[in-house]
Amino acid sequence: MNAVEIEQAITDLAGQPFDPAEFPYAFLEAFGNKTTTIQRLRSGATNKSDLGGVLQINNIHILTCADGQIPSAMTALRASPATARAKAKFILATDGVDIEAEDLMSGETIACSYTDLPVHFGFFLPLAGISTVRQISENAFDIGATKRLNRLYVELLKDNPEWAVAERRHDMNHFMARLIFCFFAEDTGIFGGQGRFTETIQQMSTQDAANVHEVIGELFLSMNTPIDHRATANIPRWAASRDFPYVNGGLFSGSLDVPRFSKIDRSYLLHVGGLDWTKINPDIFGSMIQAIAEDEERGELGMHYTSVPNILKVLNPLFLDDLRTKLV
Repeated sequence: MNAVEIEQAITDLAGQPFDPAEFPYAFLEAFGNKTTTIQRLRSGATNKSDLGGVLQINNIHILTCADGQIPSAMTALRASPATARAKAKFILATDGVDIEAEDLMSGETIACSYTDLPVHFGFFLPLAGISTVRQISENAFDIGATKRLNRLYVELLKDNPEWAVAERRHDMNHFMARLIFCFFAEDTGIFGGQGRFTETIQQMSTQDAANVHEVIGELFLSMNTPIDHRATANIPRWAASRDFPYVNGGLFSGSLDVPRFSKIDRSYLLHVGGLDWTKINPDIFGSMIQAIAEDEERGELGMHYTSVPNILKVLNPLFLDDLRTKLV
């Protein structure tokens, strides 16, 4: 499971009536534990808790408790010999109203209402072996945007299976990076007007989505063409507008192919574009591109994590330096 899937599973769990007996198993399942693993914990074969909770070796010790008893439950979890013997990385206690947890490796803690657990799910991503996309998890808005991009990505691959083959992996990566840039640029003053990119697609594309790929392709071509050269490049007037500045640095160079869109794809695209991208941290763009793909598809498409410093080496000359200048 990737971070997007885990966030959805935790959201679903927090939205259900609290069942103290089932919560530990549902929580672990949300982080990718297989059915056989859960069954062995239920049977007691691998559950090493000495407090009547659920203790997964090398992972987490979970204890549900009566209303208002979380502090004493956390104290018991910390003092538990089994917690130490099993080398648990986390301890967690909840009464179904509130929830507290501690990362025993770093000493970091969280305390929140039970229904707010999805906001803090990133705290537990190491339980699923995920650390590279943690920057996304720290901002619930980043996760929301990533989840919607993931839906768009999956639908596009369904409608364009040829883009999933190894030969097209660079094109798919590049296309998603271009979209993310445009969503950010239209909300941060780089483009001429709030939501200008999304608005143009909505206005110029047909509702059946038959020409969405053509509209996006013209916009990409425009941003790869200096403004004073656009008149001779046969770029439509609506795309050649100064609202879409020339973007140097290579983001829009190379192939300008765009996958075909269905009505559903178009709807997802407009939905993602309708978010307020000023709330999204640009430092996590590389992690966002990685996280939108399913595990298997990510491997097929060659998506790998890029550190923030390396991401910024690319993004700074493209648009962040100019953006910072405008904001001074």
